[in-house]
Amino acid sequence: MNPAYWQIATHELAMNDPVMEGLIQQYDDAVLRSHGNAFTTLVRSIIGQQISVKAAERVWQKMACAIPDIAPQVIYGADEDLLRQCGLSYRKIGYLQDLSLHFMTNKLSVSEWDLMDDEALIDQLIQIKGIGRWTAEMFLIFHMLRPNIFPVADIGLQRAISMHYFDSRVVNKKNMLELAQRWKPWRSVATWYLWRSLDPLPVEY
Repeated sequence: MNPAYWQIATHELAMNDPVMEGLIQQYDDAVLRSHGNAFTTLVRSIIGQQISVKAAERVWQKMACAIPDIAPQVIYGADEDLLRQCGLSYRKIGYLQDLSLHFMTNKLSVSEWDLMDDEALIDQLIQIKGIGRWTAEMFLIFHMLRPNIFPVADIGLQRAISMHYFDSRVVNKKNMLELAQRWKPWRSVATWYLWRSLDPLPVEY
């Protein structure tokens, strides 16, 4: 599932920012897409914490092969040694178990997510063990397809902004937020293109 706003977002970003225009023209081979499965997206987001996109993809592929049915009940009951063989740390296994339990016991207001604003949804998701603001923001971008998320703590985003806008100098949160004003209300799209400039494959969760 692709966001309906993508075409207008890329048009407006290109009009307002020549650097973004260049990135959009260079990486016109793919768009942000949702796999349509909230649990899977959160699992992949947890896997991706503090490791590279390539490393996260390797762990995910191993896990998908070992456990074809990535569902809450299955992950909750999965053998820890099997998950460790896929490349998961004990800490991340614990996070996945708590996530699974939240889905199994209906602790999440899934039916209300579409009606919740970004911050309210983030506040709910960070109640799950192992899900902080970054992981919640990945969920809002890659599952909910929210258009204006700006994960300022993301290292890849920091690196891309430094490279494309600050001659590779270190950037701080203030620099990033000021720059991103020109991208509203499409900061998720700008972020996706900045990530895309760093990796040979589009980022997915």
